[in-house]
Amino acid sequence: MIEVLRAGLCDLVMDLGRPGRGTLGVPAGGAADPPALAAANRLVGNDAAAAGLEITLAGPRLLFPLGGVAALTGARFAASRSSGAPVAWNETLVLAVGEVLTLEGVETGCRCWLAVRGGLAVPQVMGSRSTFLPSAFGGQGGRSLRTGDVLHCGAAASEVRLLRAFPPLRGEGGCLRVVAGPQASQFDDAGLTAFFGSPYRVEAASDRRGLRLAGAPASHHRAELTSQGVLAGAVQVPPDAQPIILGWDGPVTGGYPVIAGVIAADVPRLAQLKPGDAIRFVTIEVEAARAQAAVPWTIEELG
Repeated sequence: MIEVLRAGLCDLVMDLGRPGRGTLGVPAGGAADPPALAAANRLVGNDAAAAGLEITLAGPRLLFPLGGVAALTGARFAASRSSGAPVAWNETLVLAVGEVLTLEGVETGCRCWLAVRGGLAVPQVMGSRSTFLPSAFGGQGGRSLRTGDVLHCGAAASEVRLLRAFPPLRGEGGCLRVVAGPQASQFDDAGLTAFFGSPYRVEAASDRRGLRLAGAPASHHRAELTSQGVLAGAVQVPPDAQPIILGWDGPVTGGYPVIAGVIAADVPRLAQLKPGDAIRFVTIEVEAARAQAAVPWTIEELG
């Protein structure tokens, strides 16, 4: 059991999402960095797909009245425990009865994932416990956590082991690797030069539906198209010529030209982009992108 003494900015119950529901207009959603949530689950002895918390920019204050086993992965936040014990990232944390875990503001990046032994036992909707904010279903009543919420945990699947995880290296700085989109030929030379040659800044209006960018206009010949299927990581360019990277809760169809697509190996990096961050786009061939398989996290016993 977990009691929310103070909610964070946006704390969402997430698992690995709802793949295959696009025909119903529902995106796959789920954790913005699935390998990070899966690693946190492994650290507490859960199945990789168990539900945990995705915490954005400023975290919650959580009471564990019965104690528990937890793990944090992803961006590092200023954090403390009422016991005075250190809050280590990427390690198994054993919490005493009545212990309080407090996460304040993020130190680097944007999001972290908190797994608890047994997983968060919220009802499944369409085969997933993930929160889908645009339609207000899944997770904790289809919304972010509120002060006073109580979360229950499922049964533990295995014995407690003290483990450490090592995240994979993911590219350099603010460069995102992309392949050409289906409408890349509809962009003029000035638009392509701007898109691939200039930095963009992540706007404050960004959320899980999409990252809105500001920078040099990526001009093109057509403002809208017949709707086409789109995925997280697709880079649409609306009439104002400012790109939008579609996010995990973004639409499953879109009518704006898609200039490029962030390769699958780099989509988890989008989870750590916050307002004000600068990014650049770097082209990569499709075959090379396919060869960039997701690098798994390494898990080992704590010495």
